[in-house]
Amino acid sequence: MADFLHTMVRITDPERSRGFYEALGFTFSRDMDIVRDGQLEATNYFFSIGDQENVLELTYNHDGRSYEMGTAYGHIAIGVDDLDGTLARLKEEGIEPERPPYQVREGGSFIAFVRDPDSYRIEIIGRA
Repeated sequence: MADFLHTMVRITDPERSRGFYEALGFTFSRDMDIVRDGQLEATNYFFSIGDQENVLELTYNHDGRSYEMGTAYGHIAIGVDDLDGTLARLKEEGIEPERPPYQVREGGSFIAFVRDPDSYRIEIIGRA
């Protein structure tokens, strides 16, 4: 039997990324340095949301490399009880949706997308 553990994305600014994901409702759990041949290679930052522990891993490589967004990447999705309230709170943090909330199909949930500091798309789904 298998269990889903986490999703990992590479980041370029740990402080900005941490602030972004905490604004979305994630809780920082812990960090873990990766040391290879005596050199600090990377740091992994783990985040929980709700009762799901360590489901997001942000990896910062200390060698200064940059990354290109792959064309196969889609998004990370989170559900919220109050989409409008969540977007209002995020706006106070300087986080704006790509466009106003909308429905994919009539009668469906309202959704909105935001981008993290490295341009990863995050879908916010209203559960009301």
